[in-house]
Amino acid sequence: MTVTPRATLLVIGVVVLQLLFIASYVGALHKPRPRDVPFGVVAPQAAARTVARLERLPGSPLDPREVAGEAAARRQILHRDVDGALLVDPAGTTDTLLVASGGGTVLATALENLLTAVERTERRTVRTVDVAPASPGDFDGLSSFYLVVGWSVGGYLCASILAVSAGARPANPRRAAIRLGAMALVAAVGGLGGAVIVGPVLGALPGGVLQLWGLGALVTFAVGAATLALQGIFGIVGIGLAILLVVIAGNPSAGGAFPLPMLPPFWRAIGPALPPGAGTWAARSIAYFRSNALTSSLLVLAAWAAAGVVLTLLAAALRQKRQRREREGGQGELGQERPYEPEPTGDGAGGRPDEPAPRAAGGRPRNDTFTDPDRAG
Repeated sequence: MTVTPRATLLVIGVVVLQLLFIASYVGALHKPRPRDVPFGVVAPQAAARTVARLERLPGSPLDPREVAGEAAARRQILHRDVDGALLVDPAGTTDTLLVASGGGTVLATALENLLTAVERTERRTVRTVDVAPASPGDFDGLSSFYLVVGWSVGGYLCASILAVSAGARPANPRRAAIRLGAMALVAAVGGLGGAVIVGPVLGALPGGVLQLWGLGALVTFAVGAATLALQGIFGIVGIGLAILLVVIAGNPSAGGAFPLPMLPPFWRAIGPALPPGAGTWAARSIAYFRSNALTSSLLVLAAWAAAGVVLTLLAAALRQKRQRREREGGQGELGQERPYEPEPTGDGAGGRPDEPAPRAAGGRPRNDTFTDPDRAG
C-alpha cells in the first residue's frame, strides 16, 4: 500500500492545524491581565491628577479619560465606550467604582481588585456598583460566547457536510446557489434554536429572543458562506482554512473567556474582525447593554456573509466556464475530419512524389519494379 502525495500533504496540514490550535489558545489565554482598559474618571476637583495617576500605573492596565459626571459615566458604560469608571468623592474617603459584569465577569473583577489596591495606597476605600450585571444563570458571563461558538460550529459543519456529500466545489452557479439556500435555512433554524435554548429554556441570557434569533442566523450564515467560499476556491482544503479562521484564530480572540482588554495585542486586534468575536460582542450588547454598540459587529458579520456569497458564486461560475472550455477543446480535437490525400509513392507522373502513380489495366498501380510473387524464382 502506497501513500499518495495528496494524502501526505493533508496529514501534514492536520498536524499544522493541531499545533496552531495549541499555540493560539495557550498564547491568548495563558496569562490574562488588563491592558489599556477604557476607563472613565469622575473627580470634580482633581480629575486631571487622578487621570495622570492612573496612567502611570505599572503595565498600563488602564486607559483613563475624564468624564463629566456619574450620569455620563453610566451612559458611556451602557454604550460600551468604557468598561468601568471611578467616581471620586471629594468630601469623603470612599469612592465608587462602576463596572459591568455583563461584558465579562473576569474583567469586572480585575478592575475591582486593581482599583482597591490603588485606593489603598491613597488611604481610601472603594465600593463597587455593577451597572450592567450578568444574569445569575450566566456564570462568568460566558453564555454569550458559548452561544456564538455553537452557531459558528453549525455554520462550518453544515458547509463541510455539503462538501463531503456533494463535492467540495459546486459544478455551476445554480448548484452553488442551492448550497447557499440550504445554508440560509440551517442558519434560520439554528439561530432560533440557540436563542430559545439560552433564553426561555435555560434562562442563561436576558434579552429578546427575536434579536438573538436574528444574530444567530447572521453568525451561522456568515461562517457557513465563508466556508463554502473557501471550499469553492481551495477544494477540500477550504474546510481546514475555515477551521483556522473560526476555531483557531476566532475563538480565543473572541473575548469570551477573557474580554478583549485582557488579551495580548495580536488577539485583541484580530478578534473584532472575525465572526466569533463580532458575534460575542453583539450577543452581550443585546443581553446586557440594551442593544447598544451593535453597528460595527453587525457590519463585520454582514461583510463575511456577503463576501462568502459572492466568492462562492464567482468560484462556481469560473469553474463552469473552465469546464465548458475544456469540453469544447476536447470535442474539437475529436471531431476534426482530415481531407483525403492520396498516398505518395515517389513514382508519380513527372517523377513528383506528391502525385499518385498512374494505374495500369485492371486497376493495379503501375510499378516498374513490381515483381509477381507467383513468377518469382
